[in-house]
This record gives sequence, structure tokens and C-alpha cells, in this order.
Amino acid sequence: MKIRPHRDTKKITPICRFAPFKGLKGILENRHFSFSAKKIAVTQSDEEIFRDAMADVREIREFRELPLKSPPRFEHMRPVKDDSLDILQQIVNGKRKITLADTAEYIEWISPRVRKDIIRRLHNGDFSVQDSIDLHGMTLGVAEEAFFAFLRDALKKRLFCIKVIHGRGLRSPNGPVLKEAVKKWLRGAFGKWVLAYVTAKDCDGGLGATYIILK
Repeated sequence: MKIRPHRDTKKITPICRFAPFKGLKGILENRHFSFSAKKIAVTQSDEEIFRDAMADVREIREFRELPLKSPPRFEHMRPVKDDSLDILQQIVNGKRKITLADTAEYIEWISPRVRKDIIRRLHNGDFSVQDSIDLHGMTLGVAEEAFFAFLRDALKKRLFCIKVIHGRGLRSPNGPVLKEAVKKWLRGAFGKWVLAYVTAKDCDGGLGATYIILK
């Protein structure tokens, strides 16, 4: 006898599928949504922007008036007339006397051991010249020998005021050689015997001669 397999005659129930959005359409149809109007950007003027930015600003009363210094006053100076040419013309014409002390060739020296007014009096000729020597035209070596002999003789005679004529050296290409040498000699070996020396008066040799006061 052939046996047939047993069959279940009951109906098989189908498996339920996952449907999360089922019924969503009905829900949306039953609800009402209200959308607000889109905001429109409004452009402000510079004045309105400044007014909004300064809305919270408060005035500081202490700063209403700030003390300021008065600006300096400048007085207009009157132009000074340059009368150099007029003065020079007067000197050339003999209407004005030249001041030797104002020239570059003027020389003077005074020992700290004597009064300062001695130099002015010596230049003005207040002291009589007791002896003098003329070195003008000599060579430097001859002039040095003659000057030293003259100065030793003056010291031996205890002379007070003497004069040396050395010239101005205007024709010398090296400048006033003898004049510069006399200053060097007076401050050198005989320096301790010299109290003062200065350019002579215009009528007594001027810039080409020197007064000397000895100790």
C-alpha cells in the first residue's frame, strides 16, 4: 500500500509588510498650514544707521568746553638794512675811521697776572714807546737774530713799552710770516718777560706793528 504525504488543508495567512507612511496622505489632507509672509529687507540711509548706532550715547557735560591754549603770537620783524657797502664806501672816502680790532689781522694777548684794561690802554697808545725795531724786509733767520738781540737789550735796560715793526705780509704768498713769527717768539723763550702785546695804533704802524709791554 502506497502512503501519500499528509497535506494541511488550512489556509496560510500572509506575512504583514512594514508601511510607516500608510495613512499619511489622509493626515495631511485633514491639517491646515499657514505660512508667514517673507520678510523684505529694507535699506537704511547713512543718517538712519548713524542715528541707530548713537541711540545709547550720552553727552559728557565736562567735555562741553575744553580749555585750549592761546596760539603764540609772532611779531613781524622789520627787515634790517644791510649798510655794509655804505660803511665801506665811507672808509674808502676817509669819512669813517676803520676799527683795527674788528679786522682779522688784529692781534692781542695779555698775561693773567695783569689787569684786563691794560690791553685796551696799550692799543690806544696810553704808554710811551721807549724803543722799537723794524724787521720789515728781513728774511726769517735774520729777523729772528735781530729781534732776540733787541729784546735782550730792552730787558737789560728795563724798558716797559717797546714796538716791533713786522709788516702785514700782503705780498708774501705764505701770508704774514714775520708777524706770525713775532707772536711765536713772544710766547716762547721770552714768554715769562712779556706781560701783554697788541696791534699798534693806525698812526703808529697799525696792523703792521705790535706794541709790547715787558715785565
